[in-house]
Order: sequence, then structure tokens, then C-alpha cells
Amino acid sequence: MSTTGRTGSGPREAGAPIRLITTAVAVVFLLVGVLGFIPGITTHYGSMTFAGHMSHAKLVGLFQVSVLHNVVHLLYGVVGLAMARRAASAVTYLIGGGVVYLVLWIYGLIVSEQSQANFVPLNTPDDWLHFVLGLGMIGLGVVGRNMLRSHAGGPSYG
Repeated sequence: MSTTGRTGSGPREAGAPIRLITTAVAVVFLLVGVLGFIPGITTHYGSMTFAGHMSHAKLVGLFQVSVLHNVVHLLYGVVGLAMARRAASAVTYLIGGGVVYLVLWIYGLIVSEQSQANFVPLNTPDDWLHFVLGLGMIGLGVVGRNMLRSHAGGPSYG
């Protein structure tokens, strides 16, 4: 039995937009993770290493990748799909994931591309993509959180 009328304005439907957005973000991460293992889409595929700055493989010829980097994208996608099942966890995924990406952005700016500490690996295009992803995910998460709070009658914070 449904807890809503025909208008679809119940608690589950209130979270539908943020759940859909989170699902879309997760699917993009899955797609990027898979594409990172496809020669041609990933240039210099033969030079891909498990981890570290020695990998010269680049997704679409731009973003430095390794097996570890691709696996992290796949895991991010799987976690996102799991967390998209509930609106509150979808918001947590977006905001928390965005914070992780901003930390990666700062890490990439601090660590030299040729350093042993560049284990993911990261290059300048990766760094700036992480910055955009971090801000975008946090922004989507805050909007989603505010939508849920306004529907529930609670305070919303920017």
C-alpha cells in the first residue's frame, strides 16, 4: 500500500530527483572506469601499470590512468549506485564524494607528477577535473539536501 496519493508527493518521491542524479553520477563513474580499460579510448594502453606515475596510459589522450585509477572509478560507481537507493545516503555520497575529490585536487597540486607519492597517478588535467567534480558533487548534494529538508519542513542551509 502506498503512503501517498496520486500526486506522488510522498517521502520516497521527494527524494527521487536526488536519487536519480546520484544514479547518473555513479553510472558516469562506472563508464569512465570501463573506458579506462579499452585500448584506443585509452591511449598508450600498453604502458598502463597497476599504480604509480610510470603509467603513461591516458583516457581519451588526456587523463593519466592506471589499473588502480580505473578500479577506483568502478568502485565509486558501485558505491554510488548502492547509495542512490535512499535519498539521504545519495546526498551523503554526493557531498562526501565531492569532499574526497577536492582532497584529491589539493593532493594533485602538491605532489609532483614524477614523485613516488603520485601513486594513483594524477596529472594536471586530472587535478582540474577533480576540482570540477568536487565542486559539482558537493553542489548537487547541497541542493538535494535542501530539497529534502524543504519537503520535510526543516531548515535548509546553503
